This record gives sequence, C-alpha cells and structure tokens, in this order.
Amino acid sequence: MSSIEGEKMEKPFSAWMIFILAAACGLIAANLYYAQPLVGPISSAIELSSEAAGLIVTLTQIGYGIGLLFIVPLGDILENRKLVVVSLFLTAIALALAAVVKSAGLFLTVSLFIGLGSVAAQVLVPYAAHLSPDATRGRNVGNVMSGLLLGIMLARPISSMVAEFLGWRAVYYLSAIAILVLALLLAMVLPARQPLNTTRYPALLGSMLHLLKTTPILQRRAIYHACVFATFSLFWTTVPLLLTSPIFHFSQKEVSLFALLGVSGAVAAPVAGRLADRGWARSATGLALAFVIISGILPLVIHGSSTSALVTLVISAILLDMGVSANLVLGQRAIFSLGAEFRSRLNGLYMAIFFAGGAIGSATGGWAYAMGGWKAALLIGIALPVIALIYYTTEKK
Repeated sequence: MSSIEGEKMEKPFSAWMIFILAAACGLIAANLYYAQPLVGPISSAIELSSEAAGLIVTLTQIGYGIGLLFIVPLGDILENRKLVVVSLFLTAIALALAAVVKSAGLFLTVSLFIGLGSVAAQVLVPYAAHLSPDATRGRNVGNVMSGLLLGIMLARPISSMVAEFLGWRAVYYLSAIAILVLALLLAMVLPARQPLNTTRYPALLGSMLHLLKTTPILQRRAIYHACVFATFSLFWTTVPLLLTSPIFHFSQKEVSLFALLGVSGAVAAPVAGRLADRGWARSATGLALAFVIISGILPLVIHGSSTSALVTLVISAILLDMGVSANLVLGQRAIFSLGAEFRSRLNGLYMAIFFAGGAIGSATGGWAYAMGGWKAALLIGIALPVIALIYYTTEKK
C-alpha cells in the first residue's frame, strides 16, 4: 500500500477508490439514522417513555458531535487509515451491543458510542480531498458526499424494511457485520496518509476555538445548517410516529416506502454544487432554506388522514431532503476551499455544530409530539429554518 504525505500522491486517485470511499461514507453515516423510524418499537422494547423516545436518536447524534470535536481533528496529525479503521471497530462493537441489550440506560449508552465511532465518515471526506489533485478535488469530494447523503437517505427505509421482516434488533446485528467487513476492507485497500502537521493534540484542540472565532464562513454556514438539520431530524423522528398512529395505521414496511420516496431529494446535491461553481452559492442557499420552510408549512395547510394529506407529507419529505442536501453541499464546498492544513478541524467544527442542531431537533421533536402532537412539532420545525433565513438576509452579496 502506498503512503501519502500532505497533499502529494504517488499515483492518481482512481475512480474505484472514490467509489469505495463514497460507499464507506454512506454505510457509516447510515448508522446515525437507522433508529429514526424505529423509535416506537425500540422504546417499547426497552421500556422507554414516549416523552423520552427522542433520546434514542439524540444520544447517537450527541456521540457523533463529541467525536467530531475530539476525534475528527486527529485527521490533521494522525495516520488517517488507522484512525478510520479503529473507529469502525469501535462502531461494530457498539452496534452488536445495541442488538442485545434490554435496558433503556444501556441502550442509550451504546447509542452514544455508535455515534462516537461513526465519525470515521468525517475523517474519510477530507481524506478524499487530500488524496485528490487540484483539478478533480471538487468533483471527488462531491462524489464522496453523494455517497454519504445516499446513506443518510436510505438508512430509514432500509431499517424499516428489515424491522418489518426480522425485527428491529436485526438492523443492529446486520449493521455490525457490515461495519466490521468495511473496516477490514478499508484496512486492506486504503493508501496510508500521514499528515506533516506535528502539532500536539492539546494544541490541536485549542486551535479549533481560534479557527471558529476567526472563520466567518464557517460560522455562517454552520448556523445555516444547524437550523435546517434540526428540522430534518425533528421531521424524521416524529413522522414515523404520525404514520404508525391511528391517523394512518402504517406498518413498518409502509413507513420504509414513505422514507424511500424522500431519497429523491438527494438529487439536489449535485445541482447545488454546479450552482455554486457558477457563483450562485448565495442564491442557492436562499432557495435551500425556502424549501425547508415550505416542507413544514404544507402539512399544516393540508392535514388529516386523507389521501391529499398523505401526498402532501410525501412532497414535504422530498422538499425537506432537497433543501438539506443542497445546503450541506453548499456548506462543504465553502469550508473545504479555506485550507488543506486545517481541513479536518474545520470539517469537524462544521459537522459538530450542525449535528448539535440535529440532536436538539430530535429531542425537541419527540417531546413536542408527545406534548402537543404533530402540529406542535411542525411549528418548531418551521421556526428553525426561518431563523436561518433571517440570518441569511445579513449575508453580503
């Protein structure tokens, strides 16, 4: 296996390697979302109250946020392949434990570690940027991000489908096996990359606060996406509860088909990238935020258990996923243009901030749905991207 230092490569970065990285990112990121449509059956099995059901997703995202702040920055100083493989072994163990534990406390603890280990995906994204020559860096990173987005979008329907036929614990068993196989594959095929940076870990962490304070693009893009990702998490935590309630009487299989329709929203990612390449990043951002807001308004206008209400929910899911996908790509493009030597730290900060928003959205969604129903959850989901849109109006043209 070849060794790569800094931005230098011994041989071209092949399309096959891009495919492997994209598939790996998708498979890893999916671990954060398998539980979203399964909140109901999981909370019943582990005797978790409906008010606290959102913690199943929230704890995973909190673990992910911790990993983004304390593990992902290590990509600037440690050999990247080893960092990824060790993280994946940790994830596989946590997934296997999630499949067997029976108490709420243990399951929530394991969920935290699933999120912690899954940050391997965010080591691989800047890794792809490092391994790519300037001429193809944007395209390669975009392809890897597309894989990650597909993993996020497909996680919900896949977990619902598996749970329908094999039970929700099978989702964790199968994921544990898949992540273990992935770790072994990446250990064999990934070229090593040892960063030239000799900064010690405490200083590395200390520099992150400085980067956050002195990087306006990072601040702005992180706030935008924290708001829209909170709505994304809130929607996909609560809509399965709505669909399986007496209003619609959906089975897990039907919930999976509903979630599968939302995957079409991923088509917005490459479109957003092309718009940004043409200098229309600001306009594309405004459109992405508008899509997220509209996705929350539509179900308030057309509601109930009618066919029209169900079609409206499908349209809302697609618009939501389009807005979130587009905004993520626009933010990543802006962040990765800032500098190679601190790319992992910037990525860690960006992802940590908006995943914190996602964790808040999941927890708030579960609480709002239990206290005030679907309408209360939607109102919160609308307010968050409205805040982002107001902040967006202060951006210089």
